[in-house]
Formats: sequence, structure tokens, C-alpha cells
Amino acid sequence: MGNKPQNKRKFAKKLLHKYRLVILNDDTFEERLSFKLTKLNVFVTVTLSAILLVAATTYIIAFTPLKEYIPGYSSAKVKERAVNLAYTTDSLQDVIKMNNQYLSSIKSVLTGDLEAYALNRDSILEDSEYDADMEEVTPSRADSLLREQVAQEDKYNILPGATENINFSLITPVKGSISAEFDADEKHFAVDIVVARNSPIKSVADGRVIFSEWTTETGYVIIVKHGYDLLSVYKHNASLTKEQGDAVRAGEVIATAGSTGEFTTGPHLHFELWNEGTPVDPTEYIDFN
Repeated sequence: MGNKPQNKRKFAKKLLHKYRLVILNDDTFEERLSFKLTKLNVFVTVTLSAILLVAATTYIIAFTPLKEYIPGYSSAKVKERAVNLAYTTDSLQDVIKMNNQYLSSIKSVLTGDLEAYALNRDSILEDSEYDADMEEVTPSRADSLLREQVAQEDKYNILPGATENINFSLITPVKGSISAEFDADEKHFAVDIVVARNSPIKSVADGRVIFSEWTTETGYVIIVKHGYDLLSVYKHNASLTKEQGDAVRAGEVIATAGSTGEFTTGPHLHFELWNEGTPVDPTEYIDFN
């Protein structure tokens, strides 16, 4: 029992035993700096330094932007951008789906296989929402006569939805003789105009280019969308001067005439007019001679 107090005194004496840390000049052995140390104050100093280091590191990680540089941590801005990109990606997927349907309709115009329906994005949405199970109502005789009368009145109206006060006219894309006329029964929804090679092809009205590419069957093709859901199509061109998305003015050169593509017999312009998805005879609205 008497040894325990004695051991404690020895341990305390060792902790408080003083040492001197001396820094000497290696050449002259001149004393430069010295410290009086004990094991206790060395232990306390090292412990406090470790605690301060841990506290400083914790503060930096928790409350400063430097934590962004530590692997595994992300900033609030990065998270916000990730959420916004997710929403944007979802919206773009819907837009791409609708554009693919729209481009599919345009491809049908190029091949001449398109049925009569409106070539616009609104119609695509309407078609997807159409209920095929709607009850069919048989029209009365008076209703049938009225429908026939309206159809005859609108048959040659290129802009059936426009008011009489609106002045909308089409100019000639190129002058020349017609080698093949419009024939809906044969699915030739165009007129073929014989012209000299590299003759300038002009836009028939103000609009925006929605297609400007090379196709195997009809060569260089350009399609312009005008007001009132009117499309003009120009095929077998030697070259195109406008790209998709370009705005064009009436009479502006958009291509040069040629004989490109598999379905061609010489330099000419294959010209089509589509009114609200329905092909119309261009000669009824444009004088090519």
C-alpha cells in the first residue's frame, strides 16, 4: 500500500522533470535558441494542436466552399444545375418526339406518299389525341348539299382560312415550259418545269426553310413553310443556297436548277404546293410561262 503513493510521486516527478531543447550552430556550436520543456507541457501542446487541427478541418468541410474540392461532396449550385438539366432533358425528349413525327410527315411530302392532313405540330398533337371510337353521325341531305357547295367554293381557294382583306400572292419560282402537269390520280403532286441548268430558283413567298438536304431519289430538295400553313417544295436542284431554319423573302434565290437524284430526266424543277397538308395544282396560282 505504501508503494502506490511513492509510484505516483515518481510519475508526477517524471512529468514535471525539466528538459532543455537547445538549437546550436553546427560549425561554431554557438547557442542560437533554447526552450525549457517538460513531458507534461509537451503532451498538452501536442494534444491542443491536434484538437485545433481537427476543429479547423471540420469547420472548413462544413461551412466553407473548400469542401467542394473534397471527393464525395457537391455544391448546391451543382445540385441545382443537375435538377434543371433533368427537367430540360425531359422537355427536349418531348420536343424531339414531336419533331420526329413532323419530319416523318415532311419525308412523306418528298416521296409523294402523304395523305391529306395538316403538316404542322398542332395537327400532330391533335392526331395523337383523336378518339377513334367516336360515334359516326350520318349527315342529312340538306347538310350534304351544303357541304358540297362549300367544297366547290373552296376548291380553288389556296387560303381557305384567310379573310378577303388579306393580300397574299405567289410569285413564279422560275420561268419555263411545263413537261409534266399536276396529276393527283397518278400521285404526281407537282408540275415539272423545263429550265436551263443552274437557273436561279426563287421562293414563291416569304417564309422559313424547314428542309434543305440531299435525297437519293430527288437530289437536292428544299422546302419552305409560308403563312397560312402553305408549303412550297423544290426538287432536283443542282445546289441549295439556303439552309434549314433560314428565313427567306418572296423572290429570294434559294437554289439553282439541275438534274440531281434518281428520278430525273434532265434539267428541270419539280415544284409542289401544299395547302394545309393537301397538294394543290400550282398552275392555278402561278404563271410559269
